[in-house]
Amino acid sequence: MPTPDSTWHDAGPADQVPPGAVIEAVVGDRIVAIANVEGRLHAIDGICAHQGGPIGKGRLSGCTVTCPWHGWQYDVATGRQTLSQTIRQASFAVKVQSDRILVSLEPPG
Repeated sequence: MPTPDSTWHDAGPADQVPPGAVIEAVVGDRIVAIANVEGRLHAIDGICAHQGGPIGKGRLSGCTVTCPWHGWQYDVATGRQTLSQTIRQASFAVKVQSDRILVSLEPPG
């Protein structure tokens, strides 16, 4: 559901992503993986570049999320695949407002 500023989309309550967790959320028309690394939220494209696995249903260790299907790993802060400098998931700005996670699907800049 878009907020009054249509740049930001409500992705759910902030408490659904405690530190060390990653979730899958539908944000606008995208599936997004939202991860909490030591209290800081990060959001990347939730569809794995390998074979479309659900990154948000994977395992988070530090800043690295592992896709549950085939083990591809991504840095949640940058979206970069850990073994290749050329493979990168889109990353999105995240903020918390009134205890809700808001994600911007607009390109940075």
